[in-house]
Formats: sequence, C-alpha cells, structure tokens
Amino acid sequence: MNSLRVIAIALCYVVVVFGVLPFSSDAQLSPSFYSKTCPNVSSIVREVVRNVSKTDPRMLASLIRLHFHDCFVQGCDASILLNKTDTIVTEQDAFPNINSLRGLDVVNQIKTAVEKACPNTVSCADILALAAELSSTLAQGPDWKVPLGRRDSLTANQSLANQNLPAPFNSLDQLKAAFAIQGLNTTDLVALSGAHTIGRSHCSLFVSRLYNFSNTGNPDPTLNTTYLQQLRNICPNGGPGTPLANFDPTTPDKFDKNYYSNLQLKKGLLQSDQELFSTSGADTISIVNKFSADQKAFYESFAAAMIKMGNIGVLTGNKGEIRKQCNFINSKSVELGLANVAETDSSEEGMVSSI
Repeated sequence: MNSLRVIAIALCYVVVVFGVLPFSSDAQLSPSFYSKTCPNVSSIVREVVRNVSKTDPRMLASLIRLHFHDCFVQGCDASILLNKTDTIVTEQDAFPNINSLRGLDVVNQIKTAVEKACPNTVSCADILALAAELSSTLAQGPDWKVPLGRRDSLTANQSLANQNLPAPFNSLDQLKAAFAIQGLNTTDLVALSGAHTIGRSHCSLFVSRLYNFSNTGNPDPTLNTTYLQQLRNICPNGGPGTPLANFDPTTPDKFDKNYYSNLQLKKGLLQSDQELFSTSGADTISIVNKFSADQKAFYESFAAAMIKMGNIGVLTGNKGEIRKQCNFINSKSVELGLANVAETDSSEEGMVSSI
C-alpha cells in the first residue's frame, strides 16, 4: 500500500508540474488572429505582392527567402527587417544576407497599406509569413492557412545570422545540423529546399563548382556536363559574380516539383541543392525521389514545413511590439516621425525623401 501511495503522489506531482508549464508559443498562433481587428489583411498583402510580381516575378522567391532568413536567426520576429542604428547591429549586413536580400521595400509597401487599413495592429513578422505563403500561391504553388499573432522583436542578432543560416556550399551533414537546431527534421530540410524551384542565384554562390570545386582545379563531379557548360556560359571563369542563373532551368518562375527532377539529373544549381541527392547513402535521396514523382506530396510537406518553421521562437502576448515601421523599433520610429514633420515644414522635396 505504501508503494502505491508513493506512485500516486508522484503522478500528482507530474500533473502539477506540467500543469504550470507555459504552452508552447506556436499554440498561441491562429489563422483567425486578425479576423476582427484586420479581417482583410491577407487580401491587402496579396494585392501588393501580386502587383510587384507582375514586373518582377523573381520577387516571389525573394519574399519566401526573406521569411526563411528571418526565422532561422532568433525566431520569426522580423528582426531581419531592422536597419542599422546606434543600437541595432543589422542582420542585413550578415554574410548570408549582405547584397543579396530583396523584398525589404516590398514589405514596407505592404506595411504602409496595412497600417492605413488597420493602424497599430498587424506585426511585420506576420506580414513576412503572409507574404511567403502568398508568394507560393502566386507562383502556382501550395497554399496553407498561416498561423498569425506574432509580435516584432526589439533586437537583431548579426552574429547569430552568420552562425545559423545555411550556406550554399554546405555539406548534407551541415545542412541537417542547421535545420536540427531549429527543430526541423530531414523531411523539412528537403521540402523547404524545394523553394528553389523558383528564383535566381548570383554566380558568386556557385562558380567554384564550375571551375575549382574544393580547390581541385576541376568542376564538381556531381554536375551534369551539359548543365555545367550552360552555367559556364553564364558565369565565365574570372568573370563578375553578379550574373544570375535560374535555380530551375526548366520552369524558373513556376512553383512545381521540377526542382527534385533536376536533382535526379544532376542539375542542382547550388552545392547545397545537389547534396540532397548526390550524397552517397543519404536518407534524403528517397525523399527527393518521392517529391519528384508526386507533386502533391511535395506541396503537402512544404506547407507543413513552412507552418513549422513559422512557429520558431515567435513572440506573442506582451513580448516584443507591433512596429509602426518595419525597419525600426517604435522608439526610433517616433524620432523619425518628428524628423519628417520638421522636413515637411521646410519643403515638399524633404517630405518625399524621408518616406
């Protein structure tokens, strides 16, 4: 009887302990978070993204990447949007981001439109999450119900951006490790890599594969030889690193499963792409084969992985803030607002330049 009593007391203790633990942050997010306070937010975001993509289809990939590069640093908190100030060391100058981030101006356009409809209500972090989902659907890819209710950070972390963001020359083990830190598994890795079914990359990120892979003086042996020559035509040896190559040489602006078919043909643009299929004995090979054969399976896994990624380290409740301007914390926004008033008093040109 005494032993049964001890077990019963222990079980009660377990119930009490787990009962007082806080819920995980993702449980506080909901697709209906703005249903009363800003019911048209998704439509507002979609309209801005759709209009921009008409003249710049590459922007759809850039907005998905922006959300990814935000979440992998200190969670999905819009820290990547913060500009350099006296108190902020911007993530935009981190090695994986510098001179490669696109879409910051588009996010500001969205924020302006949302603020006009619903002042001080929608976070920049939620705008990034919505823009990523809508970019996928506008590129004819999967859709999903975006959990909402994130708040914006008061800080950025450039050193963590340098540390956490995967590099285009990473091995499969390095990629897995980077994703595992974020609580993402191997299927998530392969599915999220599929975002490279759209978009472009600068030559500088893969040119070593074409001429001097791993300092061998030879091209990467995992590259299709015909594809190798096509890429060399775009990126001559010793040329500028700025020309762009499509991630998917077949349907570069359509979100489809061709990314995986390209890997099977040794046509992955980045080393980190091809590693998913060409690493001997890797468990990612079967996932690549599955997604190549079944676009629905890819779409479902991509949507699930995006939701999972979008829950990383989110701020909710009273944490963080709802920024008035996505590039600055609110105290800085107030200072800028006062400066704008002073400039507006002096000239119309000053007002325009301060926007």
